[in-house]
Amino acid sequence: MKPYYSIVVPVYNEEKNLEELFLQLMAALRSLAKPWEIIFVNDGSRDQSLEMLTNFTRKDKTVRVVSLSRNFGQQAAVTAGLANSSGQVVALMDADLQDPPETLLKLLGKVDEGFDVAYAVSKKRHDPPLRKFLINNYYRVMNLAATYEIPPGAGIFSALSRRTVDTLLGLSERNRFLPALRSWVGFKQIAVPFEKPARFAGKESQSLAKLFKMGFDALFSFSYLPLRLATILGLLVSTVAFVSIVDVLYQKLVAGTAILGWASPLVATLFIGGVQLLILGIIGEYLGRIYDEVKHRPYYIIAEKIGF
Repeated sequence: MKPYYSIVVPVYNEEKNLEELFLQLMAALRSLAKPWEIIFVNDGSRDQSLEMLTNFTRKDKTVRVVSLSRNFGQQAAVTAGLANSSGQVVALMDADLQDPPETLLKLLGKVDEGFDVAYAVSKKRHDPPLRKFLINNYYRVMNLAATYEIPPGAGIFSALSRRTVDTLLGLSERNRFLPALRSWVGFKQIAVPFEKPARFAGKESQSLAKLFKMGFDALFSFSYLPLRLATILGLLVSTVAFVSIVDVLYQKLVAGTAILGWASPLVATLFIGGVQLLILGIIGEYLGRIYDEVKHRPYYIIAEKIGF
């Protein structure tokens, strides 16, 4: 029987969480009146995650596994899961049990009511202080920079209608950030608040370096504001430089005042040089992403499929 619900779970080194996740997820999904499938996407795990996922496919025929050839990152793993889903309603969740299965049922119910997107919004997070600070302020920056609102506290945890999934899969860009793309495509959306618990076990697979990369990808993919700020900064520096030149010429030619010292010219030169490097760095961020797009390499590579 063709599944009506597809649950996509990206997995990267989550061996300590998978058994409990499987038990809780199966217990929650058994309350559904329509058939389902669970698609675990192994994102190049180096622990025993793939072996455990393969064992799940032997225990239950609703479980499928997509194993990628290496670690491509969470956004690529989620995209692989979406591409291999067949349900009319597709849900996305993490494997660390910070996305509670009981909230998953609420998300699925909202799409059944007629919404195209139901996304979970964490009103309270049990994360380390630095991580919580960075995530909270990232959404503030994005909402200032982007031309549309990205709901604060919304991650990949969501349920999507089939037409939303097909629309997302039709977007060819490589530097993806699903919460922003999900907001960009529109359709009828609703937020579902929940309290995000701490990780069940193990270490966070998304390091701060990966979070920064994901944040930069979203910022430079969905906003022209950095380029505009670079232009404004360049105009301001040019204006200050022009006024300084006029003042120097006045002091020399009209007032007859001798201009002594080298500190001021040195500071001005270093300042202008720093501004130029900053602007070049911003342009480089955009050029790097253009380079990624024009190469047309596949977004991910599948090593094997199990249970399909």
